[in-house]
Amino acid sequence: MPSRQSLITRSGDVAQRDTLRTKWDRNEETLGAWTFIPSPVTAESCARAGFDYVCIDTQHGAIGYDSVVPMVQAIELGGGIPIARVPWNEPGIIGKMLDAGCHGIIIPMVNTAEEARAAVRASRYAPLGSRSWGPAVSAPRHGDYRVWADAHIAVIPMIETVEALNNVDDILSVDGIDAAYVGPADLAISLGLGAAGNDGTPEFDNALSTIIEACARHGVTPGIHATSDLAALRRRQGFKMITVSTDLPTLRTALADELDKARSVEAPLEKGGSAPY
Repeated sequence: MPSRQSLITRSGDVAQRDTLRTKWDRNEETLGAWTFIPSPVTAESCARAGFDYVCIDTQHGAIGYDSVVPMVQAIELGGGIPIARVPWNEPGIIGKMLDAGCHGIIIPMVNTAEEARAAVRASRYAPLGSRSWGPAVSAPRHGDYRVWADAHIAVIPMIETVEALNNVDDILSVDGIDAAYVGPADLAISLGLGAAGNDGTPEFDNALSTIIEACARHGVTPGIHATSDLAALRRRQGFKMITVSTDLPTLRTALADELDKARSVEAPLEKGGSAPY
């Protein structure tokens, strides 16, 4: 009969799964989904679709902390890697997301090396950082959680301003940074191009080249928010972490397409098939 402790920790097989850092160590591409909707069902569906990671957006999404824990559990159940974008570079917020079980943290508006160091400190336990101990939710799934966390949690600052672009080498030289994630709309706005200026303008593409080259110099994975249509281009440019779908706009588009199809008087009559319910 298994011991009580083994029953408590046997779900620690999660610790044996790939994380973003193990995939990047093998130079693998990682494709992700992004969630705005506070729903474990949606989060699990994204993971089961086959995305490598699913990001829980607590900055611009409608997701509060009470939704994060069940969403993390749902993503793991679906076989995905749960990560979160925090609303700001603040140690308490970062710690709570990691305590909820996230395997990585995307930090917005990191503009200097000192801000990058602050993000790393908040994400790592001493002596590597200053994260407070208290992973009551996440620890049972990972065996020796402290060792696992410092070896596997990905720290991912966002490069999305001209200031960050000018400081990109300093930011990426900070020990403990695993990836740099481009926020295309904010970067384009900061460059004076407007939010839509991230679609092939020379100034924007030059900025991407600057970031990718800096990532290569510092052994950091380049990441970017994209779409499925842009994924091939971003891959050719050198990005290895590419978010290709976001739940809310994808849902809106699919629903609108279904409605247009149903309303179309010219739609061909199709035989066979069945309704799902």
